[in-house]
Amino acid sequence: MNQKYNSLFQPLSLKDGVELKNRIVMAPMTNFSSNSDGTVTEAEVKYYARRSKDVSMVITACTNVTANGQGFKGEFAGDRDEMIPSLKQLASAIKEEGAKAVLQIFHGGRECPPELVDGDVVSASGVQSPNRQSGPVPRELSDSEVEEIIKAFGETTRRAIEAGYDGVEIHGANGYLIQQFFSPHSNRREDRWGGSLEKRMAFPLAIVDEVQRVVKEHTKEPFIVGYRFSPEEPETPGITMDDTLALVDVLAGKGLDYLHVSLMDFYSKPRRGADLDRPRIEQLMDTINNRVPLIGVGSIYTADEALKAIASGVPLIALARELIIDPDWVEKVQSGREEEIVTEIDKNDPDHHEVPEPLWQAIVNSPGWFPGV
Repeated sequence: MNQKYNSLFQPLSLKDGVELKNRIVMAPMTNFSSNSDGTVTEAEVKYYARRSKDVSMVITACTNVTANGQGFKGEFAGDRDEMIPSLKQLASAIKEEGAKAVLQIFHGGRECPPELVDGDVVSASGVQSPNRQSGPVPRELSDSEVEEIIKAFGETTRRAIEAGYDGVEIHGANGYLIQQFFSPHSNRREDRWGGSLEKRMAFPLAIVDEVQRVVKEHTKEPFIVGYRFSPEEPETPGITMDDTLALVDVLAGKGLDYLHVSLMDFYSKPRRGADLDRPRIEQLMDTINNRVPLIGVGSIYTADEALKAIASGVPLIALARELIIDPDWVEKVQSGREEEIVTEIDKNDPDHHEVPEPLWQAIVNSPGWFPGV
Protein backbone atom coordinates (compact mmCIF):
# COMPACT_ATOMS: atom_id res chain seq x y z
CA MET A 1 0.00 0.00 0.00
CA ASN A 2 1.12 3.55 -0.70
CA GLN A 3 1.59 4.87 2.85
CA LYS A 4 0.66 8.37 1.71
CA TYR A 5 -2.97 7.27 1.47
CA ASN A 6 -2.97 5.15 4.61
CA SER A 7 -5.72 7.22 6.26
CA LEU A 8 -8.16 6.23 3.48
CA PHE A 9 -7.75 2.56 4.38
CA GLN A 10 -8.17 2.61 8.14
CA PRO A 11 -11.13 0.54 9.41
CA LEU A 12 -14.06 2.26 11.13
CA SER A 13 -16.40 0.67 13.68
CA LEU A 14 -20.00 1.85 13.60
CA LYS A 15 -22.32 2.13 16.60
CA ASP A 16 -23.36 -1.51 16.91
CA GLY A 17 -19.97 -2.96 16.09
CA VAL A 18 -20.22 -3.24 12.31
CA GLU A 19 -16.69 -2.69 11.02
CA LEU A 20 -16.08 -0.95 7.72
CA LYS A 21 -12.77 -2.05 6.21
CA ASN A 22 -11.88 1.42 4.90
CA ARG A 23 -13.22 4.95 4.60
CA ILE A 24 -14.51 4.79 1.02
CA VAL A 25 -18.19 4.21 0.21
CA MET A 26 -19.95 3.77 -3.12
CA ALA A 27 -22.54 6.53 -3.30
CA PRO A 28 -26.16 5.78 -4.24
CA MET A 29 -26.73 6.39 -7.95
CA THR A 30 -29.88 5.88 -9.99
CA ASN A 31 -29.19 3.50 -12.88
CA PHE A 32 -32.59 3.23 -14.69
CA SER A 33 -31.88 -0.46 -15.32
CA SER A 34 -34.39 -2.62 -13.43
CA ASN A 35 -37.17 -4.69 -14.99
CA SER A 36 -40.61 -3.16 -15.46
CA ASP A 37 -42.00 -5.30 -12.63
CA GLY A 38 -39.51 -3.79 -10.17
CA THR A 39 -37.06 -6.70 -10.04
CA VAL A 40 -33.34 -6.26 -10.58
CA THR A 41 -31.76 -7.23 -13.89
CA GLU A 42 -28.68 -9.36 -14.40
CA ALA A 43 -26.88 -6.34 -15.86
CA GLU A 44 -27.68 -4.33 -12.73
CA VAL A 45 -26.34 -7.06 -10.44
CA LYS A 46 -23.11 -7.29 -12.45
CA TYR A 47 -22.72 -3.51 -12.31
CA TYR A 48 -22.87 -3.51 -8.51
CA ALA A 49 -20.68 -6.60 -8.11
CA ARG A 50 -18.00 -5.03 -10.33
CA ARG A 51 -17.77 -2.06 -7.93
CA SER A 52 -18.11 -3.86 -4.58
CA LYS A 53 -14.72 -5.52 -4.16
CA ASP A 54 -12.67 -2.72 -2.66
CA VAL A 55 -15.07 -0.15 -1.14
CA SER A 56 -16.17 -0.68 2.45
CA MET A 57 -19.88 -0.15 1.82
CA VAL A 58 -22.18 0.04 -1.20
CA ILE A 59 -25.31 2.17 -0.89
CA THR A 60 -27.73 1.10 -3.60
CA ALA A 61 -29.90 3.23 -5.82
CA CYS A 62 -33.14 4.23 -4.14
CA THR A 63 -35.94 1.68 -3.85
CA ASN A 64 -39.55 2.77 -3.39
CA VAL A 65 -41.39 1.78 -0.21
CA THR A 66 -44.87 2.14 -1.74
CA ALA A 67 -46.24 1.64 -5.24
CA ASN A 68 -46.96 5.37 -5.58
CA GLY A 69 -43.44 6.27 -4.50
CA GLN A 70 -41.58 5.25 -7.66
CA GLY A 71 -39.43 8.15 -8.77
CA PHE A 72 -37.71 6.77 -11.87
CA LYS A 73 -38.28 4.45 -14.79
CA GLY A 74 -36.18 1.33 -14.28
CA GLU A 75 -36.15 1.58 -10.48
CA PHE A 76 -36.07 -1.61 -8.43
CA ALA A 77 -38.86 -1.95 -5.90
CA GLY A 78 -39.05 -2.84 -2.22
CA ASP A 79 -42.74 -2.18 -1.59
CA ARG A 80 -43.99 -5.78 -1.34
CA ASP A 81 -42.77 -9.14 -0.12
CA GLU A 82 -42.65 -10.51 -3.67
CA MET A 83 -39.57 -8.29 -4.14
CA ILE A 84 -37.51 -10.03 -1.43
CA PRO A 85 -35.87 -12.56 -3.81
CA SER A 86 -34.90 -9.70 -6.14
CA LEU A 87 -33.54 -7.64 -3.27
CA LYS A 88 -31.62 -10.66 -2.00
CA GLN A 89 -29.99 -11.21 -5.39
CA LEU A 90 -28.48 -7.73 -5.26
CA ALA A 91 -27.46 -7.90 -1.59
CA SER A 92 -25.72 -11.24 -2.14
CA ALA A 93 -23.77 -9.95 -5.16
CA ILE A 94 -22.48 -6.96 -3.19
CA LYS A 95 -21.59 -8.94 -0.06
CA GLU A 96 -19.84 -11.72 -1.97
CA GLU A 97 -17.33 -9.12 -3.18
CA GLY A 98 -16.58 -8.00 0.37
CA ALA A 99 -18.57 -4.77 0.82
CA LYS A 100 -21.40 -4.05 3.23
CA ALA A 101 -24.71 -3.85 1.35
CA VAL A 102 -26.98 -0.94 2.31
CA LEU A 103 -30.41 -0.53 0.69
CA GLN A 104 -31.48 3.08 0.15
CA ILE A 105 -35.23 3.42 0.85
CA PHE A 106 -37.38 6.32 -0.27
CA HIS A 107 -40.65 7.74 -1.58
CA GLY A 108 -40.47 10.16 -4.51
CA GLY A 109 -43.47 12.26 -3.48
CA ARG A 110 -44.18 15.13 -5.86
CA GLU A 111 -41.12 14.21 -7.96
CA CYS A 112 -42.73 10.96 -9.17
CA PRO A 113 -43.58 10.94 -12.88
CA PRO A 114 -47.40 10.58 -13.11
CA GLU A 115 -47.16 7.69 -15.58
CA LEU A 116 -45.25 5.61 -13.02
CA VAL A 117 -47.76 6.06 -10.18
CA ASP A 118 -51.11 5.85 -12.02
CA GLY A 119 -51.38 9.63 -11.87
CA ASP A 120 -51.47 9.67 -8.06
CA VAL A 121 -48.69 12.16 -7.35
CA VAL A 122 -48.66 12.99 -3.64
CA SER A 123 -46.77 15.26 -1.28
CA ALA A 124 -46.92 17.00 2.08
CA SER A 125 -49.07 19.74 0.50
CA GLY A 126 -50.56 20.60 -2.87
CA VAL A 127 -47.54 22.63 -4.02
CA GLN A 128 -46.14 21.98 -7.46
CA SER A 129 -42.50 20.93 -7.76
CA PRO A 130 -40.16 23.59 -9.20
CA ASN A 131 -38.60 20.71 -11.15
CA ARG A 132 -41.90 19.67 -12.75
CA GLN A 133 -43.72 22.89 -13.57
CA SER A 134 -45.49 21.23 -16.47
CA GLY A 135 -46.55 18.35 -14.26
CA PRO A 136 -49.53 17.94 -11.95
CA VAL A 137 -50.07 19.68 -8.66
CA PRO A 138 -49.55 16.91 -6.08
CA ARG A 139 -52.33 15.66 -3.86
CA GLU A 140 -51.88 16.44 -0.17
CA LEU A 141 -51.57 13.28 1.89
CA SER A 142 -54.13 12.73 4.63
CA ASP A 143 -53.01 12.10 8.19
CA SER A 144 -53.77 8.39 7.89
CA GLU A 145 -51.85 8.16 4.61
CA VAL A 146 -48.84 9.77 6.25
CA GLU A 147 -48.98 7.09 8.94
CA GLU A 148 -49.23 4.38 6.28
CA ILE A 149 -46.11 5.66 4.51
CA ILE A 150 -44.18 5.71 7.80
CA LYS A 151 -45.14 2.07 8.32
CA ALA A 152 -44.13 1.32 4.72
CA PHE A 153 -40.59 2.50 5.45
CA GLY A 154 -40.56 0.01 8.31
CA GLU A 155 -41.90 -2.80 6.14
CA THR A 156 -39.25 -2.21 3.46
CA THR A 157 -36.64 -2.27 6.21
CA ARG A 158 -37.98 -5.69 7.28
CA ARG A 159 -37.67 -6.88 3.68
CA ALA A 160 -34.09 -5.63 3.59
CA ILE A 161 -33.33 -7.63 6.73
CA GLU A 162 -34.92 -10.76 5.24
CA ALA A 163 -33.03 -10.22 1.98
CA GLY A 164 -29.70 -10.17 3.80
CA TYR A 165 -28.73 -6.51 3.61
CA ASP A 166 -26.33 -5.12 6.19
CA GLY A 167 -28.40 -1.97 6.55
CA VAL A 168 -30.69 0.67 5.07
CA GLU A 169 -30.23 4.33 4.25
CA ILE A 170 -33.28 6.54 4.76
CA HIS A 171 -33.29 8.91 1.77
CA GLY A 172 -34.24 12.30 3.17
CA ALA A 173 -32.42 14.26 0.45
CA ASN A 174 -32.66 15.47 -3.15
CA GLY A 175 -36.19 16.85 -2.92
CA TYR A 176 -38.06 13.58 -2.38
CA LEU A 177 -40.96 13.02 0.03
CA ILE A 178 -39.07 13.09 3.32
CA GLN A 179 -37.44 16.38 2.33
CA GLN A 180 -40.81 17.65 1.08
CA PHE A 181 -42.17 17.32 4.63
CA PHE A 182 -39.14 19.12 6.08
CA SER A 183 -39.25 21.95 3.54
CA PRO A 184 -41.36 25.09 4.09
CA HIS A 185 -41.69 25.28 0.30
CA SER A 186 -43.50 21.99 -0.13
CA ASN A 187 -45.01 21.67 3.36
CA ARG A 188 -47.75 24.23 4.03
CA ARG A 189 -49.65 22.00 6.47
CA GLU A 190 -51.09 23.27 9.75
CA ASP A 191 -51.47 19.91 11.49
CA ARG A 192 -48.97 17.83 13.48
CA TRP A 193 -46.89 17.29 10.32
CA GLY A 194 -46.25 20.92 9.42
CA GLY A 195 -46.04 24.55 10.46
CA SER A 196 -43.10 25.19 12.78
CA LEU A 197 -39.59 23.88 12.15
CA GLU A 198 -40.13 21.25 14.84
CA LYS A 199 -43.37 20.05 13.24
CA ARG A 200 -41.71 19.85 9.83
CA MET A 201 -39.19 17.49 11.44
CA ALA A 202 -41.96 15.19 12.66
CA PHE A 203 -42.23 13.04 9.51
CA PRO A 204 -38.49 12.43 9.06
CA LEU A 205 -38.06 11.61 12.74
CA ALA A 206 -41.10 9.31 12.77
CA ILE A 207 -39.56 7.35 9.90
CA VAL A 208 -36.26 7.05 11.78
CA ASP A 209 -38.14 5.79 14.85
CA GLU A 210 -40.14 3.26 12.84
CA VAL A 211 -37.10 1.92 11.00
CA GLN A 212 -35.20 1.55 14.27
CA ARG A 213 -38.21 -0.18 15.89
CA VAL A 214 -38.40 -2.69 13.05
CA VAL A 215 -34.66 -3.38 13.21
CA LYS A 216 -34.91 -4.07 16.93
CA GLU A 217 -37.92 -6.36 16.40
CA HIS A 218 -36.67 -8.35 13.42
CA THR A 219 -32.97 -8.89 13.95
CA LYS A 220 -30.57 -9.44 16.82
CA GLU A 221 -27.59 -8.92 14.51
CA PRO A 222 -26.00 -5.47 14.06
CA PHE A 223 -27.87 -3.65 11.28
CA ILE A 224 -26.81 -0.31 9.84
CA VAL A 225 -29.33 2.57 9.74
CA GLY A 226 -28.17 5.75 7.99
CA TYR A 227 -29.91 8.97 6.96
CA ARG A 228 -29.17 11.11 3.90
CA PHE A 229 -30.05 14.80 3.74
CA SER A 230 -29.63 17.83 1.47
CA PRO A 231 -28.42 20.96 3.29
CA GLU A 232 -30.38 23.66 1.48
CA GLU A 233 -32.97 24.50 -1.15
CA PRO A 234 -32.73 27.40 -3.63
CA GLU A 235 -36.43 28.26 -3.33
CA THR A 236 -37.92 30.89 -1.03
CA PRO A 237 -39.40 29.76 1.24
CA GLY A 238 -37.12 26.74 1.38
CA ILE A 239 -34.76 24.81 3.60
CA THR A 240 -31.92 26.98 4.91
CA MET A 241 -28.60 25.87 6.35
CA ASP A 242 -29.86 26.84 9.81
CA ASP A 243 -32.87 24.55 9.33
CA THR A 244 -30.61 21.67 8.38
CA LEU A 245 -28.22 22.22 11.27
CA ALA A 246 -31.22 22.03 13.61
CA LEU A 247 -32.36 18.76 12.00
CA VAL A 248 -28.85 17.30 12.02
CA ASP A 249 -28.49 18.18 15.70
CA VAL A 250 -31.56 16.08 16.46
CA LEU A 251 -30.57 13.25 14.10
CA ALA A 252 -27.11 13.06 15.69
CA GLY A 253 -28.78 12.11 18.94
CA LYS A 254 -31.00 9.39 17.48
CA GLY A 255 -28.56 6.50 17.64
CA LEU A 256 -28.08 6.27 13.87
CA ASP A 257 -25.00 4.59 12.41
CA TYR A 258 -24.17 7.46 10.07
CA LEU A 259 -25.44 10.64 8.43
CA HIS A 260 -24.82 11.28 4.73
CA VAL A 261 -24.85 14.78 3.27
CA SER A 262 -25.77 15.24 -0.40
CA LEU A 263 -23.43 17.81 -1.96
CA MET A 264 -22.22 18.60 -5.46
CA ASP A 265 -19.06 20.18 -4.03
CA PHE A 266 -17.48 18.89 -0.81
CA TYR A 267 -16.30 22.40 0.14
CA SER A 268 -19.40 24.38 -0.86
CA LYS A 269 -20.58 27.20 1.41
CA PRO A 270 -24.14 28.02 2.50
CA ARG A 271 -26.32 30.25 0.34
CA ARG A 272 -28.23 31.59 3.35
CA GLY A 273 -28.52 30.91 7.05
CA ALA A 274 -25.58 29.95 9.27
CA ASP A 275 -22.04 31.17 8.56
CA LEU A 276 -21.72 32.05 4.87
CA ASP A 277 -17.91 32.07 5.02
CA ARG A 278 -17.38 28.51 6.26
CA PRO A 279 -17.95 25.33 4.21
CA ARG A 280 -21.15 23.48 4.96
CA ILE A 281 -19.16 20.36 5.80
CA GLU A 282 -17.32 22.17 8.62
CA GLN A 283 -20.55 23.47 10.14
CA LEU A 284 -22.11 20.03 9.94
CA MET A 285 -19.12 18.47 11.68
CA ASP A 286 -19.29 21.09 14.43
CA THR A 287 -23.00 20.40 14.97
CA ILE A 288 -22.54 16.63 14.98
CA ASN A 289 -19.63 16.95 17.42
CA ASN A 290 -18.43 13.35 17.00
CA ARG A 291 -21.81 11.86 17.95
CA VAL A 292 -22.25 9.99 14.65
CA PRO A 293 -20.05 9.46 11.55
CA LEU A 294 -20.73 11.77 8.59
CA ILE A 295 -20.27 10.66 4.99
CA GLY A 296 -18.99 13.52 2.87
CA VAL A 297 -19.35 13.64 -0.91
CA GLY A 298 -19.02 16.04 -3.81
CA SER A 299 -16.60 16.29 -6.75
CA ILE A 300 -13.89 14.12 -5.21
CA TYR A 301 -12.07 12.68 -8.21
CA THR A 302 -8.43 12.01 -7.37
CA ALA A 303 -6.66 10.16 -4.57
CA ASP A 304 -5.22 13.45 -3.32
CA GLU A 305 -8.69 15.02 -3.22
CA ALA A 306 -9.96 12.04 -1.23
CA LEU A 307 -7.02 12.34 1.16
CA LYS A 308 -7.70 16.05 1.66
CA ALA A 309 -11.38 15.35 2.37
CA ILE A 310 -10.53 12.75 5.02
CA ALA A 311 -7.94 15.10 6.51
CA SER A 312 -10.74 17.65 7.05
CA GLY A 313 -12.10 15.36 9.76
CA VAL A 314 -14.94 13.66 7.87
CA PRO A 315 -14.68 9.95 8.72
CA LEU A 316 -16.14 8.58 5.47
CA ILE A 317 -16.28 9.74 1.86
CA ALA A 318 -18.56 8.57 -0.93
CA LEU A 319 -17.50 8.23 -4.55
CA ALA A 320 -20.07 8.23 -7.35
CA ARG A 321 -19.06 9.02 -10.92
CA GLU A 322 -15.47 8.02 -10.18
CA LEU A 323 -16.52 4.40 -9.61
CA ILE A 324 -18.51 4.35 -12.84
CA ILE A 325 -15.57 5.69 -14.84
CA ASP A 326 -13.04 3.45 -13.08
CA PRO A 327 -14.40 0.55 -10.99
CA ASP A 328 -10.81 -0.15 -9.87
CA TRP A 329 -10.31 3.34 -8.38
CA VAL A 330 -9.92 2.07 -4.80
CA GLU A 331 -7.65 -0.86 -5.67
CA LYS A 332 -5.38 1.38 -7.73
CA VAL A 333 -4.93 3.82 -4.85
CA GLN A 334 -4.41 1.04 -2.33
CA SER A 335 -1.75 -0.66 -4.46
CA GLY A 336 0.15 2.53 -5.26
CA ARG A 337 -1.10 2.85 -8.84
CA GLU A 338 -3.11 6.03 -8.38
CA GLU A 339 -1.55 7.51 -11.52
CA GLU A 340 -3.40 4.81 -13.51
CA ILE A 341 -6.86 6.01 -12.42
CA VAL A 342 -9.07 6.65 -15.43
CA THR A 343 -10.58 10.14 -15.27
CA GLU A 344 -12.59 10.30 -18.49
CA ILE A 345 -15.17 7.86 -19.74
CA ASP A 346 -14.33 5.94 -22.90
CA LYS A 347 -17.44 6.03 -25.08
CA ASN A 348 -16.00 3.24 -27.20
CA ASP A 349 -15.43 0.85 -24.30
CA PRO A 350 -17.13 -2.35 -25.53
CA ASP A 351 -18.36 -3.60 -22.14
CA HIS A 352 -18.85 -0.12 -20.58
CA HIS A 353 -17.10 -1.42 -17.41
CA GLU A 354 -20.31 -3.42 -16.98
CA VAL A 355 -22.44 -0.28 -16.77
CA PRO A 356 -26.02 -1.27 -17.72
CA GLU A 357 -27.12 0.01 -21.12
CA PRO A 358 -29.83 2.46 -19.87
CA LEU A 359 -27.32 4.13 -17.53
CA TRP A 360 -24.63 4.09 -20.21
CA GLN A 361 -26.95 5.86 -22.65
CA ALA A 362 -27.82 8.47 -20.02
CA ILE A 363 -24.11 9.13 -19.52
CA VAL A 364 -22.95 9.33 -23.12
CA ASN A 365 -25.95 11.37 -24.25
CA SER A 366 -25.70 13.96 -21.47
CA PRO A 367 -22.72 16.26 -22.10
CA GLY A 368 -21.20 17.40 -18.85
CA TRP A 369 -22.42 14.39 -16.89
CA PHE A 370 -18.78 13.33 -16.73
CA PRO A 371 -15.53 15.22 -17.15
CA GLY A 372 -14.60 15.11 -20.80
CA VAL A 373 -18.00 14.00 -22.05
